[in-house]
Amino acid sequence: QVRLVESGGGLVQAGGSLRLSCAASGRRIINYAMGWFRQAPGKEREFVASISWNGGRTDYADSVQGRFTTARDNTQNMVYLQMDNLKPEDAALYYCATDLRAPDGSKVEKRRVSNYDTWGQGTRVTVSS
Repeated sequence: QVRLVESGGGLVQAGGSLRLSCAASGRRIINYAMGWFRQAPGKEREFVASISWNGGRTDYADSVQGRFTTARDNTQNMVYLQMDNLKPEDAALYYCATDLRAPDGSKVEKRRVSNYDTWGQGTRVTVSS
């Protein structure tokens, strides 16, 4: 199967930037769409962004559109989330995910937690105001 490991979280001031990474191991992820989610304390896990198998298509939550960018490097089995102009409300545990049941990696309209079956452990982002 696939193991996903996120990194790059930390403490940043409002208006600052962070770049999250998601490293996949155990299987090549080139065939699969990838997703990013986040979960703040006391809240449900929510969709942030997704990217198709070749990076040609992306989808973003309205709350991060224009500030976050996701990309991938299939040669390195990596996925990234560039987060700019961070706001205090962006603070959360960020997860990357994929769906090994769905080899059609062209679909990015996958905004529900149930659309994914493989998750990383998360990396924490804290934004100070």
